[in-house]
Amino acid sequence: MRMRLKKNLDSRLEKCQRLLVAQEGYDFYQLPEEQRFKVQTVEQLFGNNHPLYLEIGCGKGSYAIKCAKAHPERNYIAVEKLSNVIVAGCEMALEENLTNLKFLNCSAENLLYYLPQHSATQIILNFSCPYPKKTYANRRLTYKTFLQLYTKLLTSDGIVCQKTDDKNFFDFSLESFAENGWTTYDVTYDLHSTTQENVTTEYEEKFVAQGKQICALKAQQPKR
Repeated sequence: MRMRLKKNLDSRLEKCQRLLVAQEGYDFYQLPEEQRFKVQTVEQLFGNNHPLYLEIGCGKGSYAIKCAKAHPERNYIAVEKLSNVIVAGCEMALEENLTNLKFLNCSAENLLYYLPQHSATQIILNFSCPYPKKTYANRRLTYKTFLQLYTKLLTSDGIVCQKTDDKNFFDFSLESFAENGWTTYDVTYDLHSTTQENVTTEYEEKFVAQGKQICALKAQQPKR
């Protein structure tokens, strides 16, 4: 079922413009290729060259807000394709007056139209949609085409961090990383039983309360 658009969505997003890197319009795929590019550097976006942490599929943005508040020495960009969802995070960040967090309203596969190559220190995948049907495997954010995208976005020593409650998706991710030359480490099927540093998301807190175990990993891209 299609999500109902929030009341006054456009005007609410307009008030958050200083936090929005870009909003991908409905006409994006009708635009000529050269008109799709709206790349801005980290310095242009934040006024500094602090390391960039990129969360893909940020939902309502609570994780990115927690991290930005805890780490003023880092820059964060939270990516979410649904404007109906991202608006909540934008409004919360605006209330907190955070200067090291921005939001990008676009599809993950289009990130290089907005961000420079090799600009991200870390890519964060929190509870991405697992797309359980095999026919939808190419939509999973750890499918090979997305891993190829991440190598273009990450710095040479950059990493991907993943958390999920879906064991099948996690196993798929481990296989995909291995098949594409990535090295995984800090792999766990029960994150909350470890001493690893962990900032929780809204989904994570709900899943843990239901007794679900959280899977997590870090992945280093192939040497280039």
